[in-house]
Amino acid sequence: MNAPTPHPTIVVGASRGLRRAIAVALAEDAGPVVAVARDQARLADLAAATPGVVPERADAADPEAATRLLRTYDPRTVVLVAGATPTMAPLQHQTWVTFSANWHADVQIAFHWIRAALARPLPPGSRVIVISSGAALAGSPLSGGYAGAKATQRFLAGYAQEEASRAELDLASTTVFPRPSPMTDVGRAAVQAYSARDGLSEEAYVHRLGGVLTPAIAGRALVELRAADTTDLSPGYLLTGDGLKPMG
Repeated sequence: MNAPTPHPTIVVGASRGLRRAIAVALAEDAGPVVAVARDQARLADLAAATPGVVPERADAADPEAATRLLRTYDPRTVVLVAGATPTMAPLQHQTWVTFSANWHADVQIAFHWIRAALARPLPPGSRVIVISSGAALAGSPLSGGYAGAKATQRFLAGYAQEEASRAELDLASTTVFPRPSPMTDVGRAAVQAYSARDGLSEEAYVHRLGGVLTPAIAGRALVELRAADTTDLSPGYLLTGDGLKPMG
């Protein structure tokens, strides 16, 4: 384990699934990690099980929370992985409420935190890592507005990079697009729905996606991105069972 850094990493949405694995991997590599989520019990469990994790109960969609926590902890890395669980159903079985859920959660969270990082701004050498979804690249007809919301997160990260460059800030923004993982609640629902839709076994469908994306693989990928020089970061990365693949 490396020596702790005086400037913690903030992981927004760290309470479960790949999100929790990312927080754990970053804390074990070079903590401390400030884990932000609404579920007090899950946060307490994460902090008790992982030395170096500092729990912060907050609504990630609250703009005041983003501003306050960036000011309090002065991080050099912010990982945005929070969002709503999409409703898996074809378009005709969606309502506007279910269809738009990820716009009100995922997009709003990314907007507030990215905006706050630029407005502060974060110190030179900092980075914002947005965890989007492979759905942003290929679409997702069984998850309502999820794919569009995740694509907008990518746009927000790109806009932030442009503004940072215009202001001559050494602040990098990148987006990670993980394939569905059957080892998480959201990913398992997607794998089940799309494998059935395509007439494939779940194993065959996951193989077509590039293998099983495990929590450990996701955690190592984020450790790699946090350690990289900001000038070496790609605008985006595909994340599969084979690890990270830079995108042009």
